[in-house]
Amino acid sequence: MIDIFNLSIQFGGRYLFDDVNLRISKNDKVALVGSNGTGKSTFLKLLSGVEQPESGNIQKQRGIKIGFLPQEFIAVKGKTVFHEVKQSLTEINNLISKEEKITAQLSSPSLNEEERIGLLHELGELTHRKEEVDFYGADSRIEKVLIGLGFKEEDFFRLTDEFSGGWQMRIELAKILLGSNDLILLDEPTNHLDIDSLEWVIDFLYDYKGAIVVVSHDKHFVNKITNKTLEIFNAKLNFFNGNYDAYVVYKEERDEQLRAQYRGQQKKIADTMKFIERFRYKATKARQVQSRIKQLEKIDAVELIEEEKTIELRFPEPERSGAVPVELIGISKSYGEKEVLKDLSLQVTRGEKIALLGPNGSGKTTLSRIIAGKLDINGGKIVYGHNTNVSYYAQEVTAELDLENDIIDEVAAANSEFTVPQLRTLLGSFLFSDDDVFKKIKVLSGGEKSRVALAKILLTKANLIVLDEPTNHLDFSSKAILQNALINFPGTLIIVSHDIDFLRPITDKVIYFKEGKTTVYPGGIDYYMTKRKEEAVTPAASGEPEEKSNKKDQKRIEAEIRQKKYILTKDIKKNIEKIELEIEQKEELKSVLEVELTKEEVYSNPELSKQKNMEYEKTKERLEELYSKWTQLNHELEEIENSFTS
Repeated sequence: MIDIFNLSIQFGGRYLFDDVNLRISKNDKVALVGSNGTGKSTFLKLLSGVEQPESGNIQKQRGIKIGFLPQEFIAVKGKTVFHEVKQSLTEINNLISKEEKITAQLSSPSLNEEERIGLLHELGELTHRKEEVDFYGADSRIEKVLIGLGFKEEDFFRLTDEFSGGWQMRIELAKILLGSNDLILLDEPTNHLDIDSLEWVIDFLYDYKGAIVVVSHDKHFVNKITNKTLEIFNAKLNFFNGNYDAYVVYKEERDEQLRAQYRGQQKKIADTMKFIERFRYKATKARQVQSRIKQLEKIDAVELIEEEKTIELRFPEPERSGAVPVELIGISKSYGEKEVLKDLSLQVTRGEKIALLGPNGSGKTTLSRIIAGKLDINGGKIVYGHNTNVSYYAQEVTAELDLENDIIDEVAAANSEFTVPQLRTLLGSFLFSDDDVFKKIKVLSGGEKSRVALAKILLTKANLIVLDEPTNHLDFSSKAILQNALINFPGTLIIVSHDIDFLRPITDKVIYFKEGKTTVYPGGIDYYMTKRKEEAVTPAASGEPEEKSNKKDQKRIEAEIRQKKYILTKDIKKNIEKIELEIEQKEELKSVLEVELTKEEVYSNPELSKQKNMEYEKTKERLEELYSKWTQLNHELEEIENSFTS
């Protein structure tokens, strides 16, 4: 379908692609991968024709139709959403135009019979073509795609001008999905999709009959829709048969083989050089020396893979919060006449890792900002627990950063206890080294601003972290490291994200937002997705009475709550039992020592008396420590048990 010959293109004095040759065939579903800056977006632009290669050529099948969704902001104006999408359906509009033209000609009084018959024949062929392209189902298809992408029916006839950038991208995506394209090119299409529309797009693309090339850092998305991986490496493009997970396994094996080849080659070069240096001036060895020199000249050097720099995140141990870090009691929030949250109550337990999911505009970001103390409420009450320290990562990071600050000054403002060398070390782990730390925030890319914001979170030592779409500007490796840090974070997390693969090992509760209501799923992402599918089937359709289903769900929820209570209290109870056993032993020892200190053979012996008195005092001190610890643990246990009772 597309053949690429000897493709080369430079950017900033270096080759993004050098002498690339490959073919993209019909029905290929391709994930385009590579480090940031290797040219993934540029390659999509070359395929679409937006950019031209410096040398080489791209040969496309005659009449091929390509749909391209770029990463950059798209804005369409002046039409309703429905009309904008329908106007993009070229063949449908051509048929309408032809039919109108033929109808107008047929009404002409000067038309003779032969011309009339010819026009009627054309009209018949047009009707046949309409049936072939499902002309009369076009409106229905448009509605289905728009609803799948999250639009409501009342949105269809609103002007596109009224929608934000993220929704404008969805309008463009709708046009591409409906466009009967032979090849679809998608550059980070998931950034503006919520979890429901993302799953719908996955289902649509999984069944799509054309070819797809997609750039995305959403591993769940690319694994579901692709069957090939195209890797940009050392200015070359290499195909691998398999999805991203399979490619990662292959890449690790290949990289290890290259390292082994490199080590072997370096040893051979060193041995050869040693021979040359040793016998260079011996006439009897001249022929062998020249032979070794020629061998060196012929060696095709193995190039080691440059290890990708990654973000190393280690959240500091935060101070312990109370059993309930934050509680919302009947809160409401409106923007003008639009009520986003109404009478919402929520209790967050220490150590919970909660995902906030739902359609865009349903209140997820609003709630996250309220919990972070960044947004006032119209009604209700928010109560922070003992020693709760909140840190917030905003989806629009520029809103939380001072654009006029240098990077190092912006980070330093988060915690005055850190020295400049410590700050430099921290920023180095976020890929800001040497003079990079003096760059102004306003000149940074979206990904760089994200890293600055994440660095600030590390300095706050928060025990309640609220993250709003933290992965939008992170690549696969950076996301994996952030993910691992959040898994090991001992505090409480609230995360707004649609990245299923990122959330899967982190979260243990899901709160789903839709149309002003929230539903709590007391389990991780997989549990949530299973329940959502079950809920899509009505009780009547499944053959199970609704009352029985509700009782079953209630029992399950009660069992999950008991399990959660057990998990939160088991270590505390175990420690209490351990302390009680030691208290019993120390009290017994104290009683024994008190008796011994009254004996003449002890108090008449200064050395022995001193030894017994020291042991007695240490025992008393230890008992005081144990009593204090026992009291603290029982207080914590009582708090947790009370939180479940309430």
